[in-house]
Amino acid sequence: MSKEQDTLDNSLLTNLQSTGAGYDILRYIGLPEIFGSESDTLLYFMGRNLARKFALESMEDIYDIVEKLGWGKLELVKEKKNELVFQLMADSVAQRLQAPLNTDFRLEAGFLAEAVQRLVGHECECTEDIHRKVHQVQFNIMYTK
Repeated sequence: MSKEQDTLDNSLLTNLQSTGAGYDILRYIGLPEIFGSESDTLLYFMGRNLARKFALESMEDIYDIVEKLGWGKLELVKEKKNELVFQLMADSVAQRLQAPLNTDFRLEAGFLAEAVQRLVGHECECTEDIHRKVHQVQFNIMYTK
């Protein structure tokens, strides 16, 4: 992407189609083989950087992009003074959690941290809790300042 095109149009995601298998192989096998234990950190910051590329004006934009990226259906389930709690659910999440790979959600966590930070104007960090039995992931976004 050239410097002249710093922001991606959200509609770009509608035109891209993929089954996701190649993406998952690169993410869960290729990156860890090259970067080892640093791949989690790399994915988190890749997610943050990706969020900076999209025009985000509302939570609905975040939900829409997450779904179009094939990450699943994101829902805000709890809002506290310094924290937001989201759940991510979908057949694709269940399939990833059942796969015989060491799956994670660091890319999504980084994306959400940056996306929410841009919307609310507070520095944010995000952690994730994987709930394998119910096939969902919980993201906890904390305002750090």
